[in-house]
Amino acid sequence: MATSRLTEQLGRVLGGRYRLNAPIGSGASAQVYLADDVTLRRRVAVKVLHPALADDDAFLRRFRAEARAAAALSHPNLMAVYDWGEDDGPYLVLEFLGGGSLRAMLDQGRRLTPSQALVVGLDTARALHFAHRRGFVHRDVKPANLLFGDDGRLRIADFGLARALSEAAWTEPGDGLVGTARYAAPEQAQAGRVDGKADVYALGLVLIEAVSGSVPLVADSTLATLAGRADTAVPVPAALGPLAAVLEKVGQPDPADRPDAAELGRALHAAASELDRPEPLPLAGAVDLTTVRELADAEPTLLPPPDRAPAVDPDATTASAVGTGPAVDATTGLRASGSDGNGAETTTMSGPPTAVFDGLEMFDDEAPVPAPFDGEGDGRRHRRRRWAWLVLVMLLVAGAAAGLVAYVQAQPATAAVPQVGTVPQAEAEALLAQAQSRAGFERPWQIEIRSDYNQGVPEGHVVRQDPPPQTVLEEGETVTLYVSLGPPFTPVPALEGLTEEEAEAALVEVGLAVGDVGSVHSETVAAGLVLDWSAGDVERPGELRVGSEVDLVVSIGPAPRTVPDLAGKTQGQAVAELEAVGLGAKVVTRFDDEVDEGLVIGTDPGGGASVERGASVTVVVSKGRDLVTVPDIVGKTLDEVNKALEEAGLQPGDASGNAKGRPFATDPEAGSRVERGTAVDIFLKGK
Repeated sequence: MATSRLTEQLGRVLGGRYRLNAPIGSGASAQVYLADDVTLRRRVAVKVLHPALADDDAFLRRFRAEARAAAALSHPNLMAVYDWGEDDGPYLVLEFLGGGSLRAMLDQGRRLTPSQALVVGLDTARALHFAHRRGFVHRDVKPANLLFGDDGRLRIADFGLARALSEAAWTEPGDGLVGTARYAAPEQAQAGRVDGKADVYALGLVLIEAVSGSVPLVADSTLATLAGRADTAVPVPAALGPLAAVLEKVGQPDPADRPDAAELGRALHAAASELDRPEPLPLAGAVDLTTVRELADAEPTLLPPPDRAPAVDPDATTASAVGTGPAVDATTGLRASGSDGNGAETTTMSGPPTAVFDGLEMFDDEAPVPAPFDGEGDGRRHRRRRWAWLVLVMLLVAGAAAGLVAYVQAQPATAAVPQVGTVPQAEAEALLAQAQSRAGFERPWQIEIRSDYNQGVPEGHVVRQDPPPQTVLEEGETVTLYVSLGPPFTPVPALEGLTEEEAEAALVEVGLAVGDVGSVHSETVAAGLVLDWSAGDVERPGELRVGSEVDLVVSIGPAPRTVPDLAGKTQGQAVAELEAVGLGAKVVTRFDDEVDEGLVIGTDPGGGASVERGASVTVVVSKGRDLVTVPDIVGKTLDEVNKALEEAGLQPGDASGNAKGRPFATDPEAGSRVERGTAVDIFLKGK
């Protein structure tokens, strides 16, 4: 998009609150601006979607549902969604990330080392695992959607927007491999639902591109690319080093053969031991803040541009965990925190702060051993001290030591409160007990439990603690643990009579997701509409926890009908039997030498055939034998008799008697009923 198209919006205020200050970037479906939230006086990013989408009701309905869902996701590696609305078109208000995107970094010709790619992969896998466990699939993981803050921490952007755009009447120009198409898993070419393993596949392609500079298995068109990936594993260049084995599993065409996000995180963590410590990521930056101040007339809410990127001391970013080591989550196998052996929790990082997946150590540096102290450098002067001063000093030190011992013994025992956030309540209480035991408490801490619903923390796990970790408390004081009751409950909307797409939108709007979709025949509900729904063993539940899946049963219309065998039955009987099974009857008649008049000869389609309900079946009813009457020949010439026989459906037979005589009799005789086509002999007599 031309710069003029971007800058013409500058100064515009969306929703009476968000003033657009500077362009950040644009795509086929949206423009992104640096903006001021004039209410809260903070810097934000505003994504303004294409005005054409404002007329797409299906997109707007999906956009609202996905915006609510994305705003409910809170995680350190997910871009925060602050607000959304519609002002001559839909827009999203997002967290502003000054470090720019991975796409911008790669477009500047920078390539990541395998160690740096591992940092990006761990942070992305961590966020995907969090979202996938809550029923959300991104569908558009690509370098442009991996953004960094000024501190180097990665966030995933556009959760939910890809799905809303894919269901809208919106296409990007040309057949270029952009967005999802370039990084799509092969199953995304099919009409069925995709799960989180499609995001894992896309992340694998992103990491390969970040190190090697190219995306594998890309053809000239979208269809050719997806078709080429359908039965071909992603080739991983040797430049990926120890990451190659991990990404080979990620790039399998069958989702069942790929790891999920948690398994990918653990595999990347295991590979870290074979890699060097990563250098800080070469952030590209999102926008030139000098230009921003010029465009925005030096708004007071805009911070001054940084003189340089935040420095990262490679020797000060890792703390070794000692003692018992970090605890392991029984569900995911991911470590959440570490212990120093004295009750203090440690946080271990490598490179930038984002190089941690659920608090796991990625590298393990041994702390340098201090050199022994040499106290002999001033020995000559010490030997010149007088013995009197030495005795005095010794007496003073002894007195001070005795006073210190008495003071310490008079103080109550204390201990630092350990980090117990996000672990199960029982494990948290055990960690608190261990810290008190090591401190030799006579009076234990008072543990107060408070509970509330929390969508981001599993039921029974600690959400937060008061006082915070590392606070020093005396024995007998109170520690409050806020324990999650799990996701809150939400009413399940009525779904009967909705299309599958409408039902899914209704569920997403209240924080639920579609599970399995079955189909059955229905005599009353049209094909494609929801008949019933359930969750587990509960039919049509009134409410479910946010993030739960609802199974749908969709009608495929009436069951087909089998045409009954009606041969030999009367016309009335045949019509009644067809109507009884929901079929119509069309009656036709014909002569038949073998079936008596009024009885059914057969049907079209025949008995046993399968037809749709309401279809018309042709019933052939017999008119009996085809008989005609021999005409009267009196007073007619021979030629006239022959013509009369033919018109009656008979054949002239032999003529006998006077050749010049007139016909006077026939055999069979006139007036008799014979089968059509019978030969009739003619008798002649003289004049």
